[in-house]
Amino acid sequence: MTGIGKARTALVIGGGIAGPVAAMALRQAGIQAAVYEAYAHTADGAGGGMTIAPNGQNALDAIAAGDLVRAIGTPVTAMGLRSWTGKPLARFAPPSRLPSPQFVWRADLYRALHDEAERRSVPIHHGKRLTGTTGTGSGVTAHFADGTEARADILIGADGIRSTVRSLIDPAAPQPNYAGLVCFGARMSRSGMPSTNGVMYMCFGKRAFFGYQIFDDSSAVWFVNLPRRAPMTVAQAQAIGAEEWMRTLRTAFADDRTPALEMISRTDTGQLLITGPMENMPRVANWTHGRTTLIGDAAHAASSSSGQGASIAVESAVELARCLRDLPYDLAFAAYEQLRRPRVERIIKLGARTNSNKTAGPVGRALRDLVMPATMKLINPEKMAWQFDHHIDWDAKVAPLT
Repeated sequence: MTGIGKARTALVIGGGIAGPVAAMALRQAGIQAAVYEAYAHTADGAGGGMTIAPNGQNALDAIAAGDLVRAIGTPVTAMGLRSWTGKPLARFAPPSRLPSPQFVWRADLYRALHDEAERRSVPIHHGKRLTGTTGTGSGVTAHFADGTEARADILIGADGIRSTVRSLIDPAAPQPNYAGLVCFGARMSRSGMPSTNGVMYMCFGKRAFFGYQIFDDSSAVWFVNLPRRAPMTVAQAQAIGAEEWMRTLRTAFADDRTPALEMISRTDTGQLLITGPMENMPRVANWTHGRTTLIGDAAHAASSSSGQGASIAVESAVELARCLRDLPYDLAFAAYEQLRRPRVERIIKLGARTNSNKTAGPVGRALRDLVMPATMKLINPEKMAWQFDHHIDWDAKVAPLT
């Protein structure tokens, strides 16, 4: 065993989803943690929708926060894949022994986690944009753009796909790559369409990908991944304006025999969410340096196509806290990475494969629609259960690497 002591205090950089979860998990592990968020205000009302998979709910249950998701979520009982002609391609769901994924609006999840973190006396500081860190033998100091500083035993980067902490750990660390898709979504308070009975449908359109779910009260969600060769930033996409994008989306789905065109046409322009480019994050070689480590998208950003981004971020936050509870911080960081890297990289590969299907050309699209139904029938659902059936035993002691 090393002589380096256990961490008793932590700075968590990033106040999105992973940051507050990490701080709550650390406090449950007996470590005093505070969150430092770059933006001067909360992100209420920002963002689209997401699913929290059974494994993500399990990770939150480990810190008694799973009910937060179930209180604001709507169950997704299955995923149905369709071609642009409306032809069913596949249908899959987690094993029945597991809870259903929960569809949540990011804004609702953000607010629920922040309220719970504050209820648990987790300090959340806004307007704290990290500019650098200074490490010593006894701790790490964070330097913020407003001239203030904060010091603790360790620092955890939960600051997203464009992480400042990642670049401080390794100036040569990769940056995200454009995945060839621009993303949109909308919430419909009344779709005027029948419920999909818990099924979320994914439609491989002729020119774009369309996903949707209609809930029992006729409210609905839809989202689009629109192929576009030239990369663009979120700001550039938003500058084009909702009216122009709505015209583009109606054109993209004009030939599809799915509900895409009808749902888009029934959506008020003001409800369109322009979420911007879908990005892939190359493998991050170095998660840790000294007293600093990474969690969530800063370390392992999964494409939204995986349906696992938020869930694996939550898993990593909880697993890191377990490791820091039981081991000196250097051994804890090593054990954490050994626990997490193989799993998250496997999930990221699955998401990248789905993205390639979304950008298929005419020949690839025809081949996919021909082969997928037969292929899916041959797949044993239990072979896909590994990503959902992942349990974190909070009480189990973490052993150091051998």
